[in-house]
Amino acid sequence: MTTSPPSTYMDNMDEQAFITALIAGDDRAFCEIITRFQHTMLSIARAICGDTFADDVVQDAWVAIHNNIGKFEQRSSLKTWVITIVSNEAKARLRRESRRISLEELDGEAPGSYLDGNNFKSDGHWQSATPMWNCESPEELLEEKQLQHCINKTLNLLPPAQKAAFMLRDIEQQSFEEICEILQVSAANVRVLVHRARLTLMQVIDRYQETGSC
Repeated sequence: MTTSPPSTYMDNMDEQAFITALIAGDDRAFCEIITRFQHTMLSIARAICGDTFADDVVQDAWVAIHNNIGKFEQRSSLKTWVITIVSNEAKARLRRESRRISLEELDGEAPGSYLDGNNFKSDGHWQSATPMWNCESPEELLEEKQLQHCINKTLNLLPPAQKAAFMLRDIEQQSFEEICEILQVSAANVRVLVHRARLTLMQVIDRYQETGSC
């Protein structure tokens, strides 16, 4: 899970006071927001438009944030507002590069994969039990470096919309409602995106348990 770096300046005030400082043009506050959200923004940009454009997208997002912080109406948390801006910048960049995010990207239900509909009953439950993991806990299993490599490799192969939804939900712990707003898709579609990303990663973990490789 992504952890935010320590933040002495921000920790000394509540979010409202911090936002007030940002709007007032406090340079320390703006440096603080960069420290706190840069990694998250870069991850979201990479998930949506890929490594090639991510750095430029984040830079454009910071310019937009700096220029528009005075218009922040606080109808969402500061983090959600920031993520929404970088998400919009990334999607705009993707459109300019003549690519598109579509739920059609989800149609990767190759026979034999965990996304194959034949693996599920009509009520959505598994037709047969999935393999048991050997380690004592999921946390212990995920600490294995080779498995981490497999998971990162698979994450980079996911369709952008799936990867973005999974990272926002399972890494950044955003609510489904916030993800709907950020990605501008319905609640049902967000749940489908996250579910399919989890199934794909679960299959990677099961394969690793059986073979010791990706």
